[in-house]
Amino acid sequence: MSLKAIVFDRVLGKCSVKILDQLLLPYQTQYLTINTIDDGYRSIKSMQVRGAPAIAIVGVLSTLMECQLLLQESFVKTQSFYDLTQLEKILNERLDLLLSSRPTAVNLSNAITDLRKLISNDIGKTYNSLFQYACDIIDHDYADNFTMGENGAKHLLAQLEKEAFEGDFGVLTICNTGSLATSGYGTALGVIRSLYERTKKQISGDEQPKRTKTSNAKMVRVFPLETRPYNQGSRLTAYELLHDEIPSTLITDSSISYLVSTSKIPIKAAFVGADRIVKNGDTANKIGTYQLSIVCRHFGIKFYVVAPTTTFDSNTETGDKIVVEERPPNEFRFVQGTLIDGTDPTPVLNESKTPVKAKVGITPLDMPVWNPSFDITPYTHIDGIITEKGVFAKDENGNFHLETAFQ
Repeated sequence: MSLKAIVFDRVLGKCSVKILDQLLLPYQTQYLTINTIDDGYRSIKSMQVRGAPAIAIVGVLSTLMECQLLLQESFVKTQSFYDLTQLEKILNERLDLLLSSRPTAVNLSNAITDLRKLISNDIGKTYNSLFQYACDIIDHDYADNFTMGENGAKHLLAQLEKEAFEGDFGVLTICNTGSLATSGYGTALGVIRSLYERTKKQISGDEQPKRTKTSNAKMVRVFPLETRPYNQGSRLTAYELLHDEIPSTLITDSSISYLVSTSKIPIKAAFVGADRIVKNGDTANKIGTYQLSIVCRHFGIKFYVVAPTTTFDSNTETGDKIVVEERPPNEFRFVQGTLIDGTDPTPVLNESKTPVKAKVGITPLDMPVWNPSFDITPYTHIDGIITEKGVFAKDENGNFHLETAFQ
């Protein structure tokens, strides 16, 4: 199983980009080639690639690849809409198309704002600038994910130390925020990875002795929510957790409260990602996140948002101003998956030995459906926002001060 969602061969003038088609996971691994902005738009719109950081990266790479094609005279001659004397104007129009693919995730918007500053009527200069930007955004995202993982793990263990909590505990998460949603390692799932790395060292006795007392708390299990209706939790997060051999138990979206109230190990935290964080800390994330925050608030479980500062929106004051994307009703009415043999629970294969996909209806076809892709969690439900710059906590009045995140 491969966890590399984006494969970028960074050879100046000869770059190539492939993305893992996440609609086929977890039973089939297939990569799609990205050559143009249209390719990037389709892959983002159809959710073959998803996760705010990954969406931004694919948007940038698709723009780079289109400009690489424009270096070839033969390609330009086949494109009626491309006049290189109007390159800057045309590319800006193409970026408008790309921006319309997923309106809620701010990372793509922020990246496109940067791209607009790099393009000009000079195709060679534009291409070189885009190449450097693409390399930088991938490298920074990967490094920032590791930093966020460490920041979040240290913060939670310090909080548990203050509570004098010792022993085993579990955590909750929703959607997919790991390697499949980023350039690698992940945001919320990156924190979980860092916590489990510490647990393994404690169990094996390999942890280095420290001069100061450290927490004896150990994260021993993750409870990912299935995340209806697109099932990113059951298809993607479960896939990553099994790959990394992190102990985990998948739960339905509707069983959180019962799990928390009956679990043999205490649930001490929930880690979620973000598609947009506005100035007061209100956060747009996958539908069901708000519900999860309410459960955590009721049971006294720490609720953390984990996101790079590229996910912060400095132009929006509060969450009620965020545009929430609504997906097509049929994505709710129908469920697509791999066909399983009824007598032997293994995938049914076609003549080419690849799993057979099937789509089934789960509602009356004429039933009206409301299918928002995201919801808004108010800052009042969030205990901390974990970034590569550190952990933002609220002041004594319960307010976040996120000014440095926007710098």
